[in-house]
Amino acid sequence: MNKKSHALVRALLVPKIVKMISKEQNISEKEAMDMFYTSATGASFADDETGLYGQSPLFIFGLFREEMQEKGVRKQTQ
Repeated sequence: MNKKSHALVRALLVPKIVKMISKEQNISEKEAMDMFYTSATGASFADDETGLYGQSPLFIFGLFREEMQEKGVRKQTQ
C-alpha cells in the first residue's frame, strides 16, 4: 500500500471509530473526533509507520478505550 491508500483506509475507518467513542462516552461525534485525534492512539493511527491503519475499527477503538482508562477518563454510559 502507498501513502494515498493509507489515507483512504483511514478515512473509511475514522467515522466508525468516532461513532463508537461517541456512543460509549455519550458525547457528540465532533467531541469524539476531537478526543480521538488528540489521543496517543489517534496519533499512532495517523502515523503510517505504525501500521495501525491496517487494523479493524474495533481493535483501534479498544486501544483508545484502554488509553482513556489509563488516563482516568471514564465512560459516561454503560
